[in-house]
Amino acid sequence: MAIEANLERPSKGIRIAAHPVPKGQPILELKGLQKKYGAVEALKPASVTFLSGEIHAIVGENGAGKSTLIKLLTGVIRRTAGEIVWCGESVPLASPTEAIDRGINAVHQEVVLCPHLTVAANMFLGDEIDRGGLMRKGAMNTLAQRVLDDLGFNIPSDVLLSSLTIGQQQLVATARAAMRGTQFLIFDEPTAYLTRQESAQLFRLIRRLQADGVTIVYISHRMEEVFELADRISVLRDGTHVGTRLTGETNEAELISMMINRSIEQVYHKETFTLGAPIVETRGLSGPGFEDVSITVRAGEIVGLYGLIGAGRSEFALGLYGRQKVKSGEVYWEGQKVTIDTERKAMDLGIALAPESRRDQGLCLNMPIGFNINLPVFKRLSSGLVVNRGREAKNAERQIADLKIKTPSRAVLASAMSGGNQQKIVIGKWLSHGARLFIFDEPTVGVDVGTKAEIYRLFARLLENGAGIILISSYLPEVYELADRLHVFRQGRLVASHDYRAASHEDVLSEAIGV
Repeated sequence: MAIEANLERPSKGIRIAAHPVPKGQPILELKGLQKKYGAVEALKPASVTFLSGEIHAIVGENGAGKSTLIKLLTGVIRRTAGEIVWCGESVPLASPTEAIDRGINAVHQEVVLCPHLTVAANMFLGDEIDRGGLMRKGAMNTLAQRVLDDLGFNIPSDVLLSSLTIGQQQLVATARAAMRGTQFLIFDEPTAYLTRQESAQLFRLIRRLQADGVTIVYISHRMEEVFELADRISVLRDGTHVGTRLTGETNEAELISMMINRSIEQVYHKETFTLGAPIVETRGLSGPGFEDVSITVRAGEIVGLYGLIGAGRSEFALGLYGRQKVKSGEVYWEGQKVTIDTERKAMDLGIALAPESRRDQGLCLNMPIGFNINLPVFKRLSSGLVVNRGREAKNAERQIADLKIKTPSRAVLASAMSGGNQQKIVIGKWLSHGARLFIFDEPTVGVDVGTKAEIYRLFARLLENGAGIILISSYLPEVYELADRLHVFRQGRLVASHDYRAASHEDVLSEAIGV
């Protein structure tokens, strides 16, 4: 990539990948690649060829083997059987260092950088510039800023990574990978937390890398991105490679059928229910990041909140839930004026929040699945100060079965589960609670189409039982297809409202952007 040539730095420099391959020729070949954990086959013998300079998408449900494949290609885990051929040479690929030295890098869905360090320090992590044993922070800041500006990322290099949004941190991780002189770059759900503008910046970078001869592996559940970017698409299902297609010779319906053996019509599950009385109503509610928001949610209704990240949707939800203090406005619960100034009051009323960041805010990752599911109802499962182990187990097992959480035991740690299963755990704990109003903030981020369909069917069950749902999503097709009433946010304000499919996608997007 051209960035390296612009960096004037000591010999302890950014790595340059060796053994480039002419465009269109095989750069990485997997021959019967297999990974087993005991008797479990996480990846069944797979043979896939990646061509130099192509954008190769990989799609599949959670648990299909995508994460295992990434770990094998980046040297995090060792294969059980099969062969990896890099630039015509059979290689062990037995450690992350070996993968990086060969020019293989990955940008992961969950940012794996150091939040307590600056942007520049993260970008040069492991490649620090020093003189006489002293780190040259000024030089690293200057060079990092040059790279960020060159990539079109409006991010300062001298601020702490923790001060950035999750989307901006993802761009920093991308810039770090691009700096390493990569020849083979894997993106794992890279737009999950990006705004529309940030996604556009990322796509421009991906095309630029491709033009420089870098091979891109793009893993995403968002089919429109796959068709916009990819030259070829490989499908995984149940740990098996079921086929590779040229993008111009396939379509979304075929790929979904290959992935889940279901048709696309079965993904967006929309049922219509007779709407009941209002559950909650806000009148002119204002607080940090939102102002003068008035909405009503009735029993049996999905109310969608759409807007760009930072538009005020999530901030409003946190204010309604009592996690953030509101400064003005009124809230009515089942017709009665209430004050919700703590999360406990919200929970006692019957409000449940499945937050945007399930890992940071929705789960105790170092605790078992059963503990997480029962967390809001331990008082109900207890006799005095002692938890009734039988009732605890019965409740957790019921939710695991009802939600089809893929786990051998309720004792498995939540951190060990896939993103889709983690989301089901968050939902399961609130089903145990018996809430009446469910706030789902980005409920399908990083979730495959099969799990999406299951979550949407779960929404229908909640509505059928008389609950109401506030659905917050940056993914327009989701709120457009599911919401009975769609509210559009921009710059902290509610700027437009539409009944089901009363406006076009273009109209809603224009309102959100302000054009």
